Amino acid sequence: MLPGNLSFGPGGNQQVLISYMQVVVFIVTLLAMIGLTLFISLSRMGRACRACAEDMKMAGLLGINTNTIIALTFVIGAALAAVAAMLLSMQYGVINPYAGFSVGLKAFTSAVLGGIGSIPGAMLGGLVLGVAEAFGADVFGDQYKDVVAFGLLVLVLLFRPTGILGRPEVEKYEPFH
Repeated sequence: MLPGNLSFGPGGNQQVLISYMQVVVFIVTLLAMIGLTLFISLSRMGRACRACAEDMKMAGLLGINTNTIIALTFVIGAALAAVAAMLLSMQYGVINPYAGFSVGLKAFTSAVLGGIGSIPGAMLGGLVLGVAEAFGADVFGDQYKDVVAFGLLVLVLLFRPTGILGRPEVEKYEPFH
């Protein structure tokens, strides 16, 4: 945990404090998102991951070892979860087996809000969710911030099921299925 903080504003009750740890979390998260986006969009293995996500059978027919790609996907997910767990434990200074449950729910909610399959969309969904929770806690009280977050999820699923940056799913014609 990094002691100290940055302060903005005139002081007193009108001062905004951002801890150094919050800055570190933001920078590491941004770098992880940029790295993952570059990997998925520019590398050969990233192309193979996208091909497997689009159509597993066709990717296999094109010579992609789909089992290797699935294993790689789980390794990447586990590595990113480890980074998130490290940042979470440094932020709050506590480690317990249930610490990631609510964070995992919020991460899923962020991915759905931003659009499943869109890495920048998941980041945007996280920012929208955080701002909505902060405003909800300010307006309704801290005990209702989860209600605001999941209410926002329900609204997005009702009115824009693909998320903020998600693309509508095109139905594929498979005559020999």
